[in-house]
Amino acid sequence: MQKEIGEDWVKVYSSNQVFKVELMKGILENNGMDAVIINRQDSSYLSFGEIELYTLKIYANKAMGIITLLNV
Repeated sequence: MQKEIGEDWVKVYSSNQVFKVELMKGILENNGMDAVIINRQDSSYLSFGEIELYTLKIYANKAMGIITLLNV
């Protein structure tokens, strides 16, 4: 089941490397935060574009704190 991204969601991380975004998503979810990945990479040229990680606004500060501590 895919979550819908609306105005209650904010981008907290992005990278052009899928594994980094997946890792961050797992960490946020393990800390009780909803997280969704949006892949904005060009399907023909995977070096163009970013994979973005979103969480609910209520978790944004906590998520950013965790991501900053991990320094990824």
